[in-house]
Amino acid sequence: MSLRIAVLASPTPEAEAARAALAAGLAPCAPAQAEVLVALGGDGFMLQTLHRHAPLGVPVYGMKLGTVGFLMNQHRPDGLRERIAAANPTVLRPLEMVATTEGGQTITSLAYNEVSMLRQTRQAAHLRIAVNGRRKLDELVCDGALVATPAGSTAYNYSAHGPILPLGSEVIALTPIAAFRPRRWRGALLRSDAEVGVEVLDALKRPVSATADSHEVRNVVEVRIRESRTHTVTLLFDPEHDLAERILDEQFEG
Repeated sequence: MSLRIAVLASPTPEAEAARAALAAGLAPCAPAQAEVLVALGGDGFMLQTLHRHAPLGVPVYGMKLGTVGFLMNQHRPDGLRERIAAANPTVLRPLEMVATTEGGQTITSLAYNEVSMLRQTRQAAHLRIAVNGRRKLDELVCDGALVATPAGSTAYNYSAHGPILPLGSEVIALTPIAAFRPRRWRGALLRSDAEVGVEVLDALKRPVSATADSHEVRNVVEVRIRESRTHTVTLLFDPEHDLAERILDEQFEG
């Protein structure tokens, strides 16, 4: 029996046209019946696909039809079944964010790229940071801070001058965003099983939001972040477009 494929597209004319073209030759099925999901779009749409369909437990093969496509393969409509059969799997384990708001609500969300905490007003955020329950920074005065996975380390984390992390390194990056005090603190590399605790100081005067990929929670007072113990996703990459190799190449670009 042939591979059951579901084709998903971002809401752009280019991606929708590509989905229609693939559907004509594939006879795609619904995601719930699929053995592979094909996502057409950019990295933002790939993250949406993972958040929406990860519970299905099927691998995702992306093709770039967007602005940024680090998590995507090149768009070539011909020979899709053969490309999927020859693709290399990469297993990603997301971060789990548990955010407590000023109103006492607790919200849990997953992040495949990063969890970021950002000031909501013109005033700098004052954050207290602990790792595995032990206080490490009494007060970080900054625009914010983030915790990034290896797959997400080349995104927001890298633009905030955080390190690029190789896939499989079992390390996460804790990176400050525009730190004012301590001025010379550039962040930390932590074991992937570490739990990062962030307490917002003076939260009423200096409110902070927490965002797991694109899921924002406003007016947080405490955020706990750790690698998920129970969730994984599998992405498929063409052999010549391997994600680990691309992350390595990023470290040698000017």
